[in-house]
Amino acid sequence: MSKKELAAWEIDALAAGRHPDPFSRLGRHADGTGTVIRTIAPGAVDVKVYGKTGKTALATLKRLKGDLFEGHLPASKAKTGYRLVGENAGGTWDYLDPYSFGPVLGEIDLYLIGEGTHEKAYECLGAHVMTHEGAKGTHFAVWAPNAKHVSLVGDFNHWNVAQHAMRPRGVSGIWELFVPGVGDGAHYKFCIFGQDGKQLPLKADPFAFGTEYRPNTASVVRDLTSYEWSDAAWLAGRAERQHRAAPISVYEVHPGSWRRKDGNGYLSYRDLAAELIPYVKDMGFTHIELMPISEYPFDGSWGYQPIGLYSPTRRFGTPADFKAFVDACHAADIGVLLDWVPGHFPADEHGLAHFDGTHLFNHADPRKGYHPDWNTLIFNYGRREVANYLISNARFWLEEYHLDGLRVDAVASMLYLDYSREGGQWIPNQYGGNENLEAIAFLKRMNERVYASQPGIMTIAEESTAWPGVSTPTDAGGLGFGFKWNMGWMHDTLDYMSRDAVYRKHHHHQMTFGIDYAFSENYVLPLSHDEVVHGKGSLISRMPGDRWQQFANLRAYFAFMWTHPGKKLLFMGGEFAQNDEWKADFSLDWHLLDFSEHKNVQNLVRDLNAMYRNTPALYLRDSEPAGFEWVEGGASGDNVLMFLRRGGDYRPCLVVCNFSPIVRHNYKVGVPYGGRWAEIMNTDSHFYGGSGIGNNGGVHAEAKPWHIQPYSLSITLPPLATTVFRYERG
Repeated sequence: MSKKELAAWEIDALAAGRHPDPFSRLGRHADGTGTVIRTIAPGAVDVKVYGKTGKTALATLKRLKGDLFEGHLPASKAKTGYRLVGENAGGTWDYLDPYSFGPVLGEIDLYLIGEGTHEKAYECLGAHVMTHEGAKGTHFAVWAPNAKHVSLVGDFNHWNVAQHAMRPRGVSGIWELFVPGVGDGAHYKFCIFGQDGKQLPLKADPFAFGTEYRPNTASVVRDLTSYEWSDAAWLAGRAERQHRAAPISVYEVHPGSWRRKDGNGYLSYRDLAAELIPYVKDMGFTHIELMPISEYPFDGSWGYQPIGLYSPTRRFGTPADFKAFVDACHAADIGVLLDWVPGHFPADEHGLAHFDGTHLFNHADPRKGYHPDWNTLIFNYGRREVANYLISNARFWLEEYHLDGLRVDAVASMLYLDYSREGGQWIPNQYGGNENLEAIAFLKRMNERVYASQPGIMTIAEESTAWPGVSTPTDAGGLGFGFKWNMGWMHDTLDYMSRDAVYRKHHHHQMTFGIDYAFSENYVLPLSHDEVVHGKGSLISRMPGDRWQQFANLRAYFAFMWTHPGKKLLFMGGEFAQNDEWKADFSLDWHLLDFSEHKNVQNLVRDLNAMYRNTPALYLRDSEPAGFEWVEGGASGDNVLMFLRRGGDYRPCLVVCNFSPIVRHNYKVGVPYGGRWAEIMNTDSHFYGGSGIGNNGGVHAEAKPWHIQPYSLSITLPPLATTVFRYERG
């Protein structure tokens, strides 16, 4: 049978968008004495063929079935390109035939994607606005290796399944199509038919750069090439700012509830640039950490159940708006970290679940592919294409959006096959253990690749167990993260602080134990959103005593945190002692700043950040034992802690914490040097709402040994307060 003639089954298949090779039949094909042209033209009564620039029709196509039209041109009229004009009672429309264009993806791209080594897969897959073979349009590509057919549907074809059947690219599993005339802002999805021929629910693009505003779920074409960055100076100096010997103080933010507009509407990315950045700058934080903004369907997940991993959520604006936010942060010398979630994904039907009719992205066995805690699915990290999808995504955020780091969520759930599972609910690894070897390999490779590709970035693990070497380089046997959240420190110290002072002496170890392992990793001390939700209450509500004592306890605790080895992270609202626990659907209670007790805590946090940045002894050796020395860690009966922080040749600091409401006069403290020790922080100061008890700005050390030190101070310990003294030499 010649190409001029179609079998009945082919006519049916083309009209339904189910032909196994649409490019072999649609478009223009030489046939004997001329050319056959076939097109799908939904809604057309008549379709005519014109030359590329001509005004006279070369042929009129006839309807074969449904929206499938066919016509024949003699050889004399088929030497140049062509365009098509559809017509119905409503008028005419002019379009270039997608099936007249060759493929976009080359063999090398297909090979690397199939091999799982294309670290910028997002440059090939997804939707890309481009000029191809002289025409402006958008190239669409999707990986669906087990699909029988794939069609592109969108607002540009009235969501018609037949009009834009995609080209299969052999054994790669990739389907692609260039559609002329489609540009930025177009809405689309993929219509995928499984191997059984059944049509699946329409799927959002796994690589989509944009999405519709929820509850709608279409992907949106976004041209990311037009934004002009102005942060070259920031990027050039970033490595020094984010080194483990740098002062790093992170303000964790949920963009949807930091502050709301009148009527409880969201602030946009550009609104946040105008309001959040000056606030963070004034408060002295060095970084903003955003809770997940990869597109997610359910507000109540706070972004931790993402579907659009390559798309900043439409709730707050467009990709260009988000780039402008990051750019503005860098202009203000503020780094931007993103909460990244490669640990699981939701089972929403428009997402990755059963993407091509199979368990393409997750394990089919629920003992490996399902999270019982969160009712979500687990990525198959051992499948090279899936691992590459995630590693490409990590690079995408760091490179395309100039982000300064990724905080990787729920790492423990990735590392352990038996995470939150009972016996019989998990499958041991090949050696009989509970370690997820595939996830371990993925995390190592991810860290290696992002650190190699983007100088100065950081990755941070939320890892809640004692897994060794989380922040050790991979070539030394570690996972390769830059930092790790110190969850043990957080749980122990918050538990201690929640107890009445009279009982604290029995739990003194909770404040000291953290030093036993403080230098085993590069730690971040987190007081995150997880500590102020799910009935836990706010930080201030967890402090014991009357109202004055609650605020005094919180102030003393914050100063203990800011002087303890480890970088700092505080969730929004904590800096002014939000009364109620965090509610994601409403703004923080900014009106509390009208009350002095809350304003005083805000003033303290601002000053703690300033002291931290300006005192090298408090950060230079955060991850080294030489940066810390106990003066007295065993005064449990007094609820007192005393330690030194050192920063090489810089002046050391003495930190004294009195977690008792009792004022202690003439308290003797050993120090290494004689001379003046200036009191640079006192959380009991009147300025912070305290009782004003202190040491008149500083004390002099006497040559009287104490605490195995050659000199000693005689100081006053304010009630429920932390004081910091800096050595001023002679």
